[in-house]
Amino acid sequence: MRKPTGSANGKLINFNMMDGMRLGLAACFLIAILFFIKANPAGTGIDSTLLLISAVIGGYMALNIGANDVANNVGPAVGAGALTLLGAILIAVVFESGGALIAGGDVVKTIKKGIIDPAMIADTQTFIWVMMAALLSAAIWLNIATYSGAPVSTTHSIVGGVLGAGIAAGGWGIADWGQVQKIVASWVISPAMGGIIAASFLYAIKRSVMYKTDMKQAAQKVIPILMAIMAWAFTTYLILKGIKKIIKIEFPIAVSIGFGAAVLTYIIVRTLITKRAERIENTKEGIDKLFMIPLIVGAAFLSFAHGANDVANAVGPLAAINDAVINGGAHTKAHIPLWVMLIGALGIAVGLALYGPKLIKTVGNEITELDKIRAFCVALAAAITVIIASQMGLPVSSTHIAVGGIFGVGFLREHLHTGYNRNLDKIRTHMREEENQDEETIQAFIEKFDAASMVEKKQFLRELKQKAIREELSWSQRRRVKKAYKAKLVERSMLLKIIAAWVFTVPVAGLLSAALFFMIRGILLP
Repeated sequence: MRKPTGSANGKLINFNMMDGMRLGLAACFLIAILFFIKANPAGTGIDSTLLLISAVIGGYMALNIGANDVANNVGPAVGAGALTLLGAILIAVVFESGGALIAGGDVVKTIKKGIIDPAMIADTQTFIWVMMAALLSAAIWLNIATYSGAPVSTTHSIVGGVLGAGIAAGGWGIADWGQVQKIVASWVISPAMGGIIAASFLYAIKRSVMYKTDMKQAAQKVIPILMAIMAWAFTTYLILKGIKKIIKIEFPIAVSIGFGAAVLTYIIVRTLITKRAERIENTKEGIDKLFMIPLIVGAAFLSFAHGANDVANAVGPLAAINDAVINGGAHTKAHIPLWVMLIGALGIAVGLALYGPKLIKTVGNEITELDKIRAFCVALAAAITVIIASQMGLPVSSTHIAVGGIFGVGFLREHLHTGYNRNLDKIRTHMREEENQDEETIQAFIEKFDAASMVEKKQFLRELKQKAIREELSWSQRRRVKKAYKAKLVERSMLLKIIAAWVFTVPVAGLLSAALFFMIRGILLP
């Protein structure tokens, strides 16, 4: 009896050691930032304690972005089996860091989304305290969410932080409540758009490929079109959100370049798919394999664009503090020094490597079961939703879109499975009561029905309906039958946890930021 107990304790010790190692490596990264800033990398000769502290907080924020937000880009690919956990981390580290350093830009808005007016902040010192409180509160909230296994929006976290500290410093009138209302609306709009678009693509693929008798032939016609749409979406997405800080390209030109990429992709993929289709089986598993490479490419593109676009969440307030310390005053825009961008890029990479696996598993495995086709639909929906929302001027969250897409394909699966189970029940009832068939004959027919094409299934169900089965059920009986055959393919506890985390992000980050602002001011006031 002692051996199992020792084994369990060994596992507990091993777990604690791994936890301690991660914490130690994260602490080493933050200490390295401290020494790095002390070495005066900017060459300004300015020795500011506030800048030192802010740089460490910025690194802490970057760690938490890597631990939480990046999972949305690579999680579906891991859940679908297109990437291993290690492979996903390597791809995300390379492309997130590359996006941040190559296309992160050299100027950032100091007040994210323009939700407060910096002119209403009394002085430079108060502005620095506001930015410090906003950055730290957002980082702490992300840390709590990551520990709880809830993917949340880093953009909304920093918005809540800036809003809370800004109100604490300048009163209620400092906030742009119109922008705040748009952000609140995006809690519903982002996941709904992502879910509807992802489910629509999945349903279209099922109807045009997976429900056909000759799936291989159907795939050769449909998949090149899907890859062309993917090329258009990701090229346009990358131009609008990934390299916009290197070169400004207007939306019509971006769409035109994306269309050119789509045409080229269609020509290339059509030839490749024809050759590849000869080597796969005419099964769902065989068709699913055709989506592996596009899914990996999609994860890489999403990571690059995320690194370029969202690195400002980590370094924006830090860049603002650096600008205020060097130049004085609160400005709406600030130059991003290379050393600041490095902190953001490296922090995201380190945070992902140390703590990212937990959220990657949550997004990839714990909401609903993903195969490569479903994960492809989620990635495609994320890119298309961001493009649409950008043109509509909606402040959507890439996290909300991706997670909404996963729920969308999950609930579509539930709907289709429930309807299918109900049809099987009708067949069993008919064969048992009307035709007096034994269970072996019924099971053999069910297997034949399951292997039939969608056209053949519809024809049989039509004939079944015309025979008017003696199935006069009361309302309560119909409800019980419906409940009995309702497939539960989406984890409800995860749905409730994630919705709660999304709703609480802005208010909790805001309240925490206001409290931190008053604490920082109380400590630093003479």
